[in-house]
Amino acid sequence: MKYQIRGEKLANIPWEDKPAGCKEVVWRSSRNPVVGRYHIPSSNTIFNSAVVPFGGGFKGVFRCDSRIGKQQLHTGTSSDGIAWEIDDDPIRFTDGAYGSDKIAYGYDPRVTYIDGRYYVTWCNWFSGPTIGVAYTTDFIKYYQCENAFLPCNRNGVLFPEKINGKYAMLSRPSDLAHTAFGDIFYSESPDMVHWGCHRHAMAPGGGWSGMKIGAGPVPIMTSEGWLLVFHGVICTCNGYVYKMGAAILSGDEPWVVKHRAGPYLMAPCETYECVGEVPNVVFPCAMLADAETGRAAIYYGGADTVVCVAYCMIDELIDFIKANDIC
Repeated sequence: MKYQIRGEKLANIPWEDKPAGCKEVVWRSSRNPVVGRYHIPSSNTIFNSAVVPFGGGFKGVFRCDSRIGKQQLHTGTSSDGIAWEIDDDPIRFTDGAYGSDKIAYGYDPRVTYIDGRYYVTWCNWFSGPTIGVAYTTDFIKYYQCENAFLPCNRNGVLFPEKINGKYAMLSRPSDLAHTAFGDIFYSESPDMVHWGCHRHAMAPGGGWSGMKIGAGPVPIMTSEGWLLVFHGVICTCNGYVYKMGAAILSGDEPWVVKHRAGPYLMAPCETYECVGEVPNVVFPCAMLADAETGRAAIYYGGADTVVCVAYCMIDELIDFIKANDIC
């Protein structure tokens, strides 16, 4: 490998070789969507969900919007990261800062393993959208913590290790509704309760990401810095379009962007990305990377309706970012 990944060897992550003749840096799974909208009896849609390695297989926290219109988080289990068993009952939080089951709604979760815990961050409600935080060690019991920030905020993504001795998180301040703006900010905490030292990290970049951006999967530490996959949004005459992009942040100062690719990595073009509850959406939420081979699997939501997977090689992705740098 040209670039090193600080992480685990994950030989069993989902993988398909790049199709013959494909010139893209990121390519879609031939099995997409891997989770359909009616995967469990209670669901209307399942999308924008997080996946992590666990016990030789994989666990996930899935956004399952119910048939009565409630946004909920559900636990999923898979041996191969493709075929999923998802609990029909939503996650119930116990013994947390608010007591049991204190969650207004749950959407767009991310899961980060750090200090022996799997932390779940998601968009909760606290007089406005805010970043909910909980943790689990077994994906059976979940303990809710204090919300990370005041409203309004979304896309809370926790780094997988402490930076300069502090927990670190990316977020996107927003408003009450479908925010027509959004920059990525960096924040620190000594205890996962009190958050401060806020730093501006990235602004919309024009073009395909000209209206707003938001952090996607948990960043991956590489020999070049933190590899960040993010979503960018443009407002067209036919509504919002969500696409996938990538950047590299400084290892010691992640609010500093070292490299940022001008072109997007993936745009909605398949039917399952263009047609659904919210058309024209590619929304990345999780990324698994094998430190030995550099293979990576990216989980993303398609059209706010289904869960999909795409693949890339970390070496190729970093080369793409640096070759198309707009910093």
